[in-house]
Amino acid sequence: MGYAVVLGEALVDLLDTERDGERVYRQAIGGGPLNIAVGVARLGGAAQFVGSLGDDVLAGRIRAFLTAADVGLAGAVTVPAPTTLAVVTFAGPEPDFRFYGEPPSYSLLAPGALDLALVEGADVLYCGSVVLLQPSTLAAARRAWSLATGLRVFDPNVRPRLLAGPAALAGLREVVAEFAAGAHLVKLSTADAELLYPGEPVEGVAAYLRELGAATVVVTLGAAGAVLAAADADPVRVPAPRVTAVDATGAGDSVMAALIADLLLDGEPTDPTGWGERVAFALRVAGLVCESPGGATAMPTRTDVQRRFGD
Repeated sequence: MGYAVVLGEALVDLLDTERDGERVYRQAIGGGPLNIAVGVARLGGAAQFVGSLGDDVLAGRIRAFLTAADVGLAGAVTVPAPTTLAVVTFAGPEPDFRFYGEPPSYSLLAPGALDLALVEGADVLYCGSVVLLQPSTLAAARRAWSLATGLRVFDPNVRPRLLAGPAALAGLREVVAEFAAGAHLVKLSTADAELLYPGEPVEGVAAYLRELGAATVVVTLGAAGAVLAAADADPVRVPAPRVTAVDATGAGDSVMAALIADLLLDGEPTDPTGWGERVAFALRVAGLVCESPGGATAMPTRTDVQRRFGD
């Protein structure tokens, strides 16, 4: 089995919570791509994290966390910047992220700093998330995308707070179309779909991304499961297992992690039924993540999934 390169951001989340009647912030290592890399490793895949990390104590904790999770850091670079903080508050169904730190520590991976051999040798390359909004890291992602010889997977993972108005959203929509056109798999959430393509039903969004060139598209629907558009079949809905959710942080990332881990294990499914089975497994992984607090720390093993849901 080969390995996946996950290119994106790693940062520290400060999660708004309450303890002994006072508002406090719980520190957690995060970033969607970091969660994905950890999820792949927990599910038995080999993952390499590629991105820029700060030069402070928090970045040291990120490195130690990834190393303990068996995620490779050969493609991670250290930059002279404090680690970006994401303050996460919960007022509705979707957590609200506000980012602090200028320049963002995750935005300083230059195209020339890419480990080319690492990228070219990957069986799966993931690109996506908030690094797409930064010129340097977008250029690095484009270079990696062009160099990839394996399967290319993409997740826009949109953070509305980082979009400075309609022009920024329009620019991101163009970037999403560019990456989707060359993707073997695109995963996005309902919130992503609604922001990028307002008024479009999720099945329509999935079909549109396939028309652009994406081979397979998965749109996650939270507790309702996911929409799958694969091969030449019409989009179908895959139900999620019933769980008692306590924290949905990282659930979408875990879906992508499970899909990547299975691509490493068995390659691309040859028909929509095979993809449906993959998505159903990924939704069980996400259900288990929702039953535990935390994002990266909640990523399960295959044994955990089997114990919770059976075969």
